[in-house]
Amino acid sequence: MNDTAPTPAHAPTVSAPLVYITGASSGIGQALATRFWRGGYRLALVARRTDEVRAWAQSLGWAEQTWAVYGADVRDVAALGRAARDCLAAQGLPDVVVANAGISVGIDTAEFADLEVLRATLETNVLGVAATFQPFVRPMRERRAGRLVGIASVAGIRGLPGHAAYCSSKAAVIGYCESLRIELRADRVRVVTLCPGYVDTPLTRGNPYRMPFLMAPDEFADRAYRAIRRGVSYQVIPWQMGVLAKLLRVLPNAWLDRLVAGRGRKPRRRPGP
Repeated sequence: MNDTAPTPAHAPTVSAPLVYITGASSGIGQALATRFWRGGYRLALVARRTDEVRAWAQSLGWAEQTWAVYGADVRDVAALGRAARDCLAAQGLPDVVVANAGISVGIDTAEFADLEVLRATLETNVLGVAATFQPFVRPMRERRAGRLVGIASVAGIRGLPGHAAYCSSKAAVIGYCESLRIELRADRVRVVTLCPGYVDTPLTRGNPYRMPFLMAPDEFADRAYRAIRRGVSYQVIPWQMGVLAKLLRVLPNAWLDRLVAGRGRKPRRRPGP
């Protein structure tokens, strides 16, 4: 990344650095887009609901030459590739790529139908991260600069009841990003792994259990922006969840089992009418 990027609260210009963000239609994605725009970055926003994202950006009064929207479902590798190529052609090589799109749905392995939910979760949360990064790795290597940001989760550190799909997918994101970080270190391309705790988004609002240290999306985005700018390799946000995460890593299995016994389970996806 260009380390001379503008200071926060400086509106972007047509020559400003570029951030590419998936899952930009709501929640963390929109909060990150807003924070990067305030930091002086041009925006490349990827979402399935492109009309909604365009309407949202226009409602904020952002100069249209400083942002663009690309349509893709992150489970569709070919569509993500097209979005990346369109971005490269229209806006250039991003300085920051944020693989943010993700889903969180409870499963019950006793239910055959939930195997498809597991498949969709892994395709979205893991394959989607790799497919988001893939088109930009070689050009970033050639430029010898850039940041690839994977949005993982504290839920990737230990398993939780009802969360087998989400926890396993986010554990995979942590491992994948760590491998990629080591691979790209000599090329001066930084890989940043961010693990949010609980953030008040549509993904968490249906959770039937207490969510300690719940953060507003804007608060998470501000801390994430600073971590990305510093180029940290790994960070849990907020710090209180980071302390809890370190404790969870070393907690004996028997203690963890007792700790989460009786905890509410993530709701399963119910079939439609």
